[in-house]
Amino acid sequence: MRPRKGDVLVFAEGDRVGEAIAPSDVGPRLVPAFAKDPETGVIRDGSRLNRVLLVRVSEEALTPRTAEGAVDGVVAYSAVCTHTGCDIAGREEESGHLRCPCHGSTFDPVDRGNVMGGPAPRRLAQLPLATQNGELMVRRGFSGRVGFTTT
Repeated sequence: MRPRKGDVLVFAEGDRVGEAIAPSDVGPRLVPAFAKDPETGVIRDGSRLNRVLLVRVSEEALTPRTAEGAVDGVVAYSAVCTHTGCDIAGREEESGHLRCPCHGSTFDPVDRGNVMGGPAPRRLAQLPLATQNGELMVRRGFSGRVGFTTT
């Protein structure tokens, strides 16, 4: 199942795998995460399409629609590029855009994950956030389709 309203976001990598993520844990570097059902404790890591990237951006720079899904400047997007399904793996230093290493598509984290360059046909799906007990949680499901389409 995809991330659902009320799920807690947990670290997908590193020495804190499975631990809940607070807004203060997220900086300008990408933080890979999965959603965790708070009732069952099940981490929704059964599909790479559930992988989420968290990143902190300037709150003042957020577009109004992006800000609706952000918490303290932290935004969340699908980690899967909409071009051929590669994993988004980095952030461009100068522009701050999210970058896919496979074919160079870039996405704007302050403007709903819109495509800024490369062959990707559509924006990244945003995952709207909220907080509860100091932890990041899912406010509602992804704002769009996750993954890519073959033609």
